[in-house]
Amino acid sequence: MTNAAPPAEGRIHQFTTQSGADTIEVGRKLVRLLEPPQLLLLRGELGTGKTTLVKGIAQALDAAEPDEVTSPTFTLLHEYDGSRNGKPVKLYHLDVYRLEGERQLETLGLEELLTPDALVLVEWGEKFKSIRKRATGEIVITSEGGDTRKITVTLKE
Repeated sequence: MTNAAPPAEGRIHQFTTQSGADTIEVGRKLVRLLEPPQLLLLRGELGTGKTTLVKGIAQALDAAEPDEVTSPTFTLLHEYDGSRNGKPVKLYHLDVYRLEGERQLETLGLEELLTPDALVLVEWGEKFKSIRKRATGEIVITSEGGDTRKITVTLKE
């Protein structure tokens, strides 16, 4: 695992991973950058490791062990209770791939999730204007061939 590029003004962070274990480790490191409240788009093609990255974030927050974190593809939302710097943190992992429109999205109660202690990670959130508008940043995972992944984290000021 390597840092592919130095942070640009401290708001863009890039990592290259060679395995699922590397991706989990990047997730653990990202917790230092994610000050609640955050709503982040989690972008990447199927199988690039979005849920694997969340495994590391959940573990760093003492919210769940990596093997307890699964994709919310069919349940839409998984909720974990953790802590960061001694303060409680709610980690919400959403997958809105199967939702058809804004009306279905409203039934998830996204507004209610956005509390001061929340980290909300939304897979496929870029499909919805309302999520893109509220997002405080994004994490993009791209396959670089084989098990190599490039992870780019962009946080808004």
